[in-house]
Amino acid sequence: MTRKGRVERTTKETSVVVEIDLDGKGDVDISTGVGFYDHMLDQLGRHGLFDLTVKTEGDLHIDSHHTIEDTSLALGAAFKQALGDKRGIVRFANASVPLDESLAQVTVDLSGRPYLVHTEPEGMAPMIGSYDTTMTRHILESFVAQAQIALHVHVPYGRNAHHIVECQFKALARALRYASELDPRQTGIPSTKGAL
Repeated sequence: MTRKGRVERTTKETSVVVEIDLDGKGDVDISTGVGFYDHMLDQLGRHGLFDLTVKTEGDLHIDSHHTIEDTSLALGAAFKQALGDKRGIVRFANASVPLDESLAQVTVDLSGRPYLVHTEPEGMAPMIGSYDTTMTRHILESFVAQAQIALHVHVPYGRNAHHIVECQFKALARALRYASELDPRQTGIPSTKGAL
């Protein structure tokens, strides 16, 4: 069984190609034109052990919003595609990841129902390079909408904006990895409904 997804998304604002292999080794090839976002997607692939290719060309002459948003939507759709019917997966998982003074706690349910709860410390720096820190929540919203998962991301404390955002992506990677792994004891779909 191969658990791979490939999504192409083209609009007047962006052109995106995302490929993901849930059973990879963490090999990544990322290019969105937004340096910090590339760094975060690199964390997602490497710490999730997903082979991940992301190629985005967007209207960066306006700003990075459309590029980041459309990439996140395509990534969520590719992740959902790779999961297939979710037969044999663990389904639920959580991960806590520190990065120096910051801590991220992520819990996920690959439920088929999109829902996001997201909290960060108040007073974060507004920018990390060309990356608007308010985009982190929007990335997660966009990913969740297409992946159709329930995701809770909580950063109870942290000072450095780079650390606050990065530990979220690392914890997300681990939680998605654990939830999407195949459970040798689970032969069917892990739901009393019989479908996810």
